[in-house]
Parts: sequence; structure tokens; C-alpha cells
Amino acid sequence: MLRITLAQLNFTVGDIEGNVARMVAAAQQAAREQANIIVFSELSLCGYYPGDMLEETGFQQRIEAGISALQQASAELPQLHWVLGAPTPARGPGKRLHNSLLVLQGGAVRLQYAKQLLPTYNIFDERRHFEPGPDVAKVLRIGSTQVGLLICEDGWNDHGADYATNPFERMRDAAPDLVVSINASPSHTGKREQRHQIFADAARRHGLPILYVNQIGGHDQVVYDGASFAAEPDAGVVFEAQRFVEDVCTLQFDNGHFLSAEGARPAPVPAQGLPTMDFYRQQIVLGLRDYARRCGFTQVVVGSSGGIDSALTLALAVEALGADNVVGVTMPSRYSSSGSVDDSVALCRNLGVQLFTHPIAELVAGYAQQFEASFGTPLAGLPLENLQARIRGTVLMEYSNAFGHLLLTTGNKSEISVGYCTLYGDTNGGLGLIGDLYKTEVFALSRHVNEHAGRELIPQAIIDKEPSAELAPGQRDVDSLPPYPVLDEVLKLLIEGDRLSAEEHQAAQNFVAQLQTDDAGRALVQRVRMMVARNEYKRRQAPPIVRVRARAFGSGRQMPIAARYV
Repeated sequence: MLRITLAQLNFTVGDIEGNVARMVAAAQQAAREQANIIVFSELSLCGYYPGDMLEETGFQQRIEAGISALQQASAELPQLHWVLGAPTPARGPGKRLHNSLLVLQGGAVRLQYAKQLLPTYNIFDERRHFEPGPDVAKVLRIGSTQVGLLICEDGWNDHGADYATNPFERMRDAAPDLVVSINASPSHTGKREQRHQIFADAARRHGLPILYVNQIGGHDQVVYDGASFAAEPDAGVVFEAQRFVEDVCTLQFDNGHFLSAEGARPAPVPAQGLPTMDFYRQQIVLGLRDYARRCGFTQVVVGSSGGIDSALTLALAVEALGADNVVGVTMPSRYSSSGSVDDSVALCRNLGVQLFTHPIAELVAGYAQQFEASFGTPLAGLPLENLQARIRGTVLMEYSNAFGHLLLTTGNKSEISVGYCTLYGDTNGGLGLIGDLYKTEVFALSRHVNEHAGRELIPQAIIDKEPSAELAPGQRDVDSLPPYPVLDEVLKLLIEGDRLSAEEHQAAQNFVAQLQTDDAGRALVQRVRMMVARNEYKRRQAPPIVRVRARAFGSGRQMPIAARYV
């Protein structure tokens, strides 16, 4: 019988000393709970993913110092085996590092295993820095139990379609009693269920109980949700750690079964995770909270237009940071409706957020007057509309610079996709909270926010209002774009395609196929396709966004700017 502590922690990339301290504290808890093993996540020593920090002078020396500190700490807890992740030197040709798993015990490195499968798809680029490890299985006897060890992607190729090597086959041949997999598995819709399916299937196929330990926390645009779990060959997933929070918990492993620390069978694990809107809310809140904390911000500022996008951004910011740390700024122009200003006031009152008013009409008039004086032509049409957005963006950046607040952008995925945004205007800022939500999802999440709060945080008038940029008289989004329910289905197919869930993919395919049954529909789809292509240059210059879907703009979708799209 083994006692195993899962240490699902929120590591900070590059904070070697801080990460060591977190690991030591968790190990001390594990020792108090009489654990034989404590398991941390992939690259836990440096945090996942350090990117080109791995190439910085002195970084590997800091890693080695961290390993030494952990070895010393393990000597003080001699009965405990520490399973952790760290970059280690690689010998021979190729990249100079391995993505490694280390087992420490009694002050020594008992085992070292190098990750074999290095992902380079979607947001991943591990082959840029690491050399694959050899095709071998690593097994360590702890007490009377043979423990096999894997790292994340090594367990995702059991179907054999993505890599020539399947580490699970070699692991099966080694016949361990238990497989421990350390992971840094980012979160998006459906990812939890995908993990459960892949590893439960592998456990059943190979007759191997599996313990899967993940990290949590927001790192730039990527969020890790934790949700570490255990799977048995016959029963499937039998245990799951908490989601979106740190969780250090101890299990027993006895005769092929996972039990609670007290020896009872764990509670049943539901097949389905959080409802989609609840998932979005929690993922974005954690993403903002960690982004702000790691970047040294305690407060944020949001331009409050009276529209749905800024309203949802403000509400999510309040949940993440507290109302006292969120500021709204309304910036009416000559085209702003009185209702938009009133709605901003009502919204911020509901949220408990301070709202400042900074009119821009005189600034716009001054710019327009000087433009005509300098260039001999009136400022009108799109340049005048964009000027208003850029003045607002400038005002918000002035506030950010003057008071030290992080500026949050408010663009949604639908608008960012087709370029319905202004560079150096409403794209200004440090982070976008809703940039991976389609407009129809923005409305759905806004309704969920109210339902979750049990009261009207976002005024119903804002939810019911027809979307408008209010940069010209009588302007409506639908004058420039297809209706959002139509646009969003086309965008889902163009941007995410088969990365959508099976249900969403089929619905989008059917919708677009119906559109393309006539000339007008075919023209609409082609128009949207070209709008997406032509606005890659805007997305390249936009702030990072919190990723919630399987394919988000940023590192998850890398497209050329200067290219021909047909």
C-alpha cells in the first residue's frame, strides 16, 4: 500500500525560489500525512511554460540551484519520494535540454526520465527548446509497488495517430503496478472530459491504474484548471481534485485501487464538468487574477461604453479583483446616446465600481479642426469614427499611466475576427477578458453572471440593447456586419473547424451548408472569410486574451499577414 500526495499547485514561470518554497511546504504537509510519494506537475520547478527564458544566461544555473535546494529538503524528509518536473541538460546532438521528470529521495536523484513526445501544435512549441527522450519506460520500486512514470504528452498518443512512438506500449511491457503522469494541461471547453476519456481508455486498454497530476493558474493567455484525477482499468475515473484552485490531497493506492487518505472509496466523479458559462466565468476570473498578480497590478481600469462587452468585462473584473480595485471610465462623444451614459452609471452602481466621466467631444473637434487645417480636407467618415476610438484609447492609457491601473480591452472574438475594432483605440490595453468569446456567448455569459449573483449586476437594458459602436449617427453593428447569430456560426467553422466539439462542429457545418445553398449566402461566407484574413495585422498587434476555447487568437492560431487568401 502506498500513500500518495497530489500537489496541484499554482507555480509562477521563472520564480525558481518561490516554486521551491511552495514545493517544500507541500512536501512537509505530505510528510505529516505519512505519504510515501508527493507528485508535482510538469516543469514544476520553473513553471510551465518558460519559453525562451530557457535560453537566457544563468537560467539553467538557477534550475540547478533549485534542484539542489529540493535535494537538501528531501534529505530532511527521507521517507518521502518527490516526483517533479524540471529542464535538465541533454547529451549528444540536438537541443541542449530535456523536459525531465525527477524522483528525489533522501537527498539524491533516484530516477530521471526525459519526455519523449514534444508537442508543437496549437499553443505548444516544446521542440523549439527540448530534445526528445529515448524510447524507454522508467519504473521505480517504492516499497512493494512498481511505479511507472510519464510526462503529459507521452500519454496522449495511445491511439498512435500523432507520433510514431507510443510510450504507453513500452510502459505496459514494463508492467508497473501504477503509472504516475505529471502534466501541464491547459484548460478550454471540453478539455477535462477529453483528458478523462483518453486516460481512462488507456488505463482499461493496458490494465494500468493511472494518477494524473496537473497544475493550475493563469499564465499570459493560457489558464490551467488543475482537476488532477485518478483512473482505474475497470472503473474509469474514480477521483478528481478541485478545479481552478490549488489542492494538496493524499490518496491511498492499495491492490490496484485508489482510496481516500482514510481508506474509503472516493466519491463518484461526474462525467460532465461545469456548465459552459460557469466554466467561462471561472476560467476568465482566474486568468485575470493571476495575470494581474504576476505582472504587479492590483487594480484595473475599463472603458465603460454602456454596451454589453464593457459591462461583462467590468463584472468579471469585479469578481476577480473586488470592486474597490476596478475603475470604469465613460467617455461620451456627440454621438453617444444618453441611455449609454445612464446604463454605465447603473452598471457601475450595481457593481460597486467607481465611474469617472471624461467627455471627448471637444477633443474630437480639436483634432478634426487641426486635421483640416493641416491637410486641406475635412475629417469625416471612417477616419472620424476611428479618431473617437483612438481618443478614448488614449484617455484610458493616460489613466493607466497616471494611476498604475492595468487597462483591460473589451473586444469579443466576433469583432476581433473581422477587424471590427480600431488599432490604437479600443484595442489598447494589457489583457482582453472576453476576446475568446463570440458575441452570442457574451450575451449568454452576461445573463449567467446575473444568475450566478442572484441579482441584476448587468442591467437588463444593456443586455437588451442593440449592439452599436456609437461612432456615427444611428450606427448599428448590423449595418457593417451580418447578424451575430449568423456571423458567429460562420466564424466558428472558419477559425476553429474540427477543434470544435462534435456538437458545435456539426451545428456550424449544417448552418453554413444551408447558407451556401444560394448566391447571397455564398457571398456572405466569402466576405466573412476575407474579413478574417485581411485583419490578421490587427490581431498581431492586439493584447493577449484569456483563452477559453480550443483555438484562440494568439499563439494558438499562427497565420501570415502578407499572404493571398482565396
